[in-house]
Amino acid sequence: MHPSSFVAVLRNLGFTIGALACIVFAAVPANASTIWNWNYSGSGISAGGTLTTMDTPNEMGGYLITAITGTRNGIAITGLQPVGTPIPGNEPFDVDNLVFLGPGPQLKTGGFGFSIADGTYSNPFYADFLPTPTYLEFFSAPPFTPGTPGPEDTELPIDFSASPVVTPEPASGLLVAGILAAMAFGLRRNTHRF
Repeated sequence: MHPSSFVAVLRNLGFTIGALACIVFAAVPANASTIWNWNYSGSGISAGGTLTTMDTPNEMGGYLITAITGTRNGIAITGLQPVGTPIPGNEPFDVDNLVFLGPGPQLKTGGFGFSIADGTYSNPFYADFLPTPTYLEFFSAPPFTPGTPGPEDTELPIDFSASPVVTPEPASGLLVAGILAAMAFGLRRNTHRF
């Protein structure tokens, strides 16, 4: 075999392996989570940030929230309330930590709960049990008395919205790079034949 033929075989083999790697990496999901922007506001209330959810919805169409960042009235949110537990001071109302795409309600009656850096807690939810369903926020502050809201706690109407952040998957970029490399290699080979 002529040395230049051997080099050509190696180039083709390298190209084939590179193309296969691009296809394999593009087929593997880059992550199993989705980032959402969320916010709500009401009388004296302004909250917002990002939610991290599972990539796929449950059987009801809800996306399980696994992490939260943001602020409420300028104070940092420090954590997500665990599913199936109430925020302190709002017993026995457990959070479900589900968010929905809409166009209907984006939260259920459980809503999601979070802790705030000043020691308070918030639970935005959809009150579908009211004569006129609406979003509400239950806000609790110390001292926490289980099952008995104190004068420091509030439950006020809010406007709530959440939307997934659309970001290109890293694997998609790898696939595009592989295709461009293949095209460049093909053009290079064609120009050397003349």
